[in-house]
Amino acid sequence: MTEPHRVSVRVYYQDTDAGGVVYHSRYLDFAERGRTEYLRDCGFEMADLYENRGLIFTIHRIEVDYLAPARLDDALVVESTVTEVGGASFTVAQTVLRQESEGIFTMLARLMVRLVLVGQGLRPVRIPDDIRSALETPHL
Repeated sequence: MTEPHRVSVRVYYQDTDAGGVVYHSRYLDFAERGRTEYLRDCGFEMADLYENRGLIFTIHRIEVDYLAPARLDDALVVESTVTEVGGASFTVAQTVLRQESEGIFTMLARLMVRLVLVGQGLRPVRIPDDIRSALETPHL
């Protein structure tokens, strides 16, 4: 099994409620950052895909299991692994982890995200070969 792609994020005040606990919807934001950076590291920037190719990855489905709360100032790591690539879609397994100490992490949330590539009319389009190849190849 390949290692997941990793992105570090920090919990800021804006991410939390009055008690310093991260809002449930912020985990979706953290996961979005993880997927965006994964695609960037594969060689595909979202703005470039849209401006030069008329392509947008949109969310089709998200499943989230919330396992433990994140809190203000926590150092988090978002791990992303592409698990399936279809004709116009792909699925990413993601975890949001809190770094407790060097090499020690607590899993806070687990997500399964299915994205669909859409074109100009916001209709699904087949994933181009260069993007497909990058998604099917482990990148670290």
